[in-house]
Amino acid sequence: MKREIEQTLGARIFFACLGLYCGKTLLFKNGSTEIYGECGVCPRGQRTNAQKYCQPCTETPELYDWLYLGFMAMLPLVLHWFFIEWYSGKKSSSALFQHITALFECSMAAIITLLVSDPVGVLYIRSCRVLMLSDWYTMLYNPSPDYITTVHCTHEAVYPLYTIVFIYYAFCLVLMMLLRPLLVKKIACGLGKSDRFKSIYAALYFFPILTVLQAVGGGLLYYAFPYIILVLSLVTLAVYMSASEIENCCDLLVRKKRLIVLFSHWLLHAYGIISISRVDKLEQDLPLLALVPTPALFYLFTAKFTEPSRILSEGANGH
Repeated sequence: MKREIEQTLGARIFFACLGLYCGKTLLFKNGSTEIYGECGVCPRGQRTNAQKYCQPCTETPELYDWLYLGFMAMLPLVLHWFFIEWYSGKKSSSALFQHITALFECSMAAIITLLVSDPVGVLYIRSCRVLMLSDWYTMLYNPSPDYITTVHCTHEAVYPLYTIVFIYYAFCLVLMMLLRPLLVKKIACGLGKSDRFKSIYAALYFFPILTVLQAVGGGLLYYAFPYIILVLSLVTLAVYMSASEIENCCDLLVRKKRLIVLFSHWLLHAYGIISISRVDKLEQDLPLLALVPTPALFYLFTAKFTEPSRILSEGANGH
């Protein structure tokens, strides 16, 4: 009887497995004998191989995968810093402490996320390789063999690059709600009662937006984030330098804050360049980092022709 069951189950291996992401789960293994179940969804932490078998994700993330996760981790931190600066302004000296607290929150959230991910308790993760854009949207590739019944094979083919971002955002939100209100209440005395918590309220808006962005556009962001970093860093650097009326190198040295902003943008430029090149050939890609100061130098050399201070004054006067 047992032998007949094994032969029946073993025969399922030869059945056609439709769908791009449908696979057969391993039911029994004894030496070289492997018995697989019917074609369906793979368990979490597995994806189908070329033979339509569900295989565990045992690979180490590539450098590009880590850079993508770093980009998704930076988004809430940058937004925290932006809204802290926006609502603090010149009214309070507490902005620096809030910046440090936001950095601590995001750093601790990242560490905890890595620790609770598989394998648990260590600061690295196992993953499946991203092969194409459709790997991020397996729910769109559920087959319908008879055009009536749909075989649901939706699973995380890019494990854990998709769900780990949601876990990170959840820890960021929890840590913010635990730490930031107490800090702001103690040190933000220069702000009114309605203003001191506005940066926290802003986070309650942008975290859901980031979550939806990852849920809908995670795959697009995976391939486009290096170019997004470069474009946004160039635009924000130009806007900041023109709004601060920086027209030469002396204007940069007047305040330390301007140098910090400049170096922060340079780090973003370098991050974007490394992400695009992926440093496949180190000796060829590293010289590209010499282009990092180019946008700032170009702005300083051409500022005397555009005169941003005059443009800002005319805009303020309504001309």
